[in-house]
Amino acid sequence: EQPVSGSTAIVLSEHVDYWNRIGWKDPFSSAFFSDRQNAYAARFGLSSVYTPQMVVDGTAEFTGSESDKAQSTISKAGQNPKLAVSLSSVRVEESNRIRGSVGVDGAVKTRGAEVWVALALDHAESQVSRGENAGRNLSHVGVVTKLVKIGEFRAGEKFTKEVEFKIDPANSGKFRLVAFVQESGMGRVLGAAEHSIAGR
Repeated sequence: EQPVSGSTAIVLSEHVDYWNRIGWKDPFSSAFFSDRQNAYAARFGLSSVYTPQMVVDGTAEFTGSESDKAQSTISKAGQNPKLAVSLSSVRVEESNRIRGSVGVDGAVKTRGAEVWVALALDHAESQVSRGENAGRNLSHVGVVTKLVKIGEFRAGEKFTKEVEFKIDPANSGKFRLVAFVQESGMGRVLGAAEHSIAGR
């Protein structure tokens, strides 16, 4: 769904692992995502991290349940010029591998940027056994299972690179392949693209 008129939101859910200490391990969590959130906290000058947190375009953060703020922030971000990011020749091979080509072009002022590619599940569920959500079945969207930096982007130069991801056969359903360009140091997101992939 795209609830903000005039803007296309590409959503990625990065599950942090610090809640695993309560005795139930989130199957989608990773210390890597906790590290990314801590880097955002440092950039935004926050005294600590919290969940749920929403970050828009790497320039604004707030509690994820604040729907009015989310809509206004996404609308504002959609007015900023973006790099042209593309995903082409995306295909799923018999060996349970996704392959494709990432391209970046355009001239946006930046002090240096990184090109990232994420593989995310369109939909996922988890049955919580302990903690404040014990007994609940939680539904998730855009759950990142892999996130890899594939290179550097310099303004005025074209970037092209082939990518490959192994799919976990245990994960069925649709995937999203998402490419985005972000300023170094968890800065602005300068452009993004996504491609939906039907599961096997």
